[in-house]
Amino acid sequence: MIKIIPYRKGYSKAVGEVYHLAVRAIDETHYSAEQKLAWSQAPRSGYHWHKRLTRSQAWLAVDTACMAGEDPRCVGFINVETQYASRGYIDSLYVHPEYQGQGIARQLLQQLESWAASQGMDELRVDASSLSRPLFVAEGFALRHKRYQEKAGQVFMAYYLAKSLA
Repeated sequence: MIKIIPYRKGYSKAVGEVYHLAVRAIDETHYSAEQKLAWSQAPRSGYHWHKRLTRSQAWLAVDTACMAGEDPRCVGFINVETQYASRGYIDSLYVHPEYQGQGIARQLLQQLESWAASQGMDELRVDASSLSRPLFVAEGFALRHKRYQEKAGQVFMAYYLAKSLA
């Protein structure tokens, strides 16, 4: 069973693994092997992810169907910026490849949206990949413009989307 919980430090290493595996599993019709390598060469440290996620509001999707005594397995995560200049910007949304196609990304996004509305945020924004764009559009986000991002010498098309919460 999948449960959405607030981010906890003990999951920081697992978040890095989910991110890396999700990027590396992307079909090459979306991104080339070179682009995926530039995007994530190896899992980043738990320290990196803990710092990144505690500077924002973050949630985890955890699989509670574990063996007795085991912590639930982190299978996805999302975070939104809360600082004034970037308030409402969705920084990350990733789901472990073994759990994709089960609606987990939608559950995470709906949790974030509900929280953002309760905090009085007027709008959510995201630079969506070609892979995540359909989910955001289906959830009411609209294209503002396309833009390019560069990572380790590789150029990526991004779709800057926004959704009004007012």
